[in-house]
Amino acid sequence: MNDTPHLPPALATGVGSLPGTDAREAAKAATGSFEDFPHLPELPARGPGADMIGRTAGLLVELYARVEPSGWRIGDRPGRDTRRARSWLGEDLDALEEFTQGYEGLLKVQAVGPWTLAAALELKNGEAALSDPGACRDLAASLAEGLRQHLEEVRRRVPGARLVLQLDEPSLTAVLRGQVRTASGYRTHRAVDRQTVEATLRDVVGVHDGGPVVVHSCAPDVPFALLRRVGVAGISFDFSLLTERDDEVIGEAVEGGTRLFAGVVPGTDAPLSDPAGSVMGVRTLWRRLGLRPGLLPEAVTVTPACGLAGASPGYARSAYAHCVRAARSLADNPE
Repeated sequence: MNDTPHLPPALATGVGSLPGTDAREAAKAATGSFEDFPHLPELPARGPGADMIGRTAGLLVELYARVEPSGWRIGDRPGRDTRRARSWLGEDLDALEEFTQGYEGLLKVQAVGPWTLAAALELKNGEAALSDPGACRDLAASLAEGLRQHLEEVRRRVPGARLVLQLDEPSLTAVLRGQVRTASGYRTHRAVDRQTVEATLRDVVGVHDGGPVVVHSCAPDVPFALLRRVGVAGISFDFSLLTERDDEVIGEAVEGGTRLFAGVVPGTDAPLSDPAGSVMGVRTLWRRLGLRPGLLPEAVTVTPACGLAGASPGYARSAYAHCVRAARSLADNPE
């Protein structure tokens, strides 16, 4: 799409979550590792409200959620769980602001997208909001307004940054295929019409007016073509889950200017090969598609395969450094 906001070349960044509970340590790691493309870290180990669903629920406007034994449930008023989620986000923003004094460049913030949120948040009857089209609309509208306010707050704190909004949508494929289980676990919710999914995503993407939006999913079968139609500037995915049947949509995405956030570094502790070896698969894909090697650094950003919340702190730091070295290898030797 020609009117999609452009995402300038950026060699490497993180997905979002990190291990541990110290906001300053996390901000230091994210800003120190990725000097050209840091991100706002998430620390789910702190507990409910720091997890991806609770954190995004804390951003909602005029909708609130609380923790139940079965998960997050929409309630009538802000309670302890909402206050905790907002407090932790405030801590994270304070730490980010401290480590980005005078920073000018790309900065990524993450939130759960409307469809993964609808699949995870429960209504009062215990079923997912996904079961009620009206609830899905209300949730998306509330999320859009909350994201608009969140982006304004980050701009105020880091005025020199060019913000990139990442929407985490690991449940998107399951929503499209009718694979999200009901509360009983015996059935699944009906597939949501693709046009409805697209229209809702387009509305939420549109809140970052003039700014680039990336959609992340570490699930199999990411709907690349649908996301491109929505107008995202980049698609973030677990590279190991690609199959050759994805070749055509990947080629079209690259030629259409969509940046690929290739998750090539494992998200949990694993032996790390040499940096060039980590991006060997990307080079192989490029050759298979017949794409120009010189396009690689413009078209690919190297990331971990998913968030690093389940990794050890030492591995998380190594994984970030490895992403940077692997990206440099790709840029220096695209052949």
